[in-house]
Amino acid sequence: MNIYIGNLSFKTTAASLEALFTEFGNVENIKIIKDRFSGRPKGFGFLEMPSNSEADQAIKALNGSRIDGMNIKVRPADSGGKKRKKKSYRRRSY
Repeated sequence: MNIYIGNLSFKTTAASLEALFTEFGNVENIKIIKDRFSGRPKGFGFLEMPSNSEADQAIKALNGSRIDGMNIKVRPADSGGKKRKKKSYRRRSY
């Protein structure tokens, strides 16, 4: 299961997130999103756990917990398939 982790401190590293989430099960992949120009973290990331039951336990236990001075938000990540189509606008010819 893919997990969204929001409201991360700029000091939070992938190693600290892995140490936190391995208490609940195996962690496959961690990605902290960074700004492409400055290279600084944007304050959120994604983590992947193979077992859905372990991921659900981690989400329930860690949502709202305090890490590096910030209360993090932990929830299942959106699959990305729920985006609405944008309405196309045509220029009217009078």
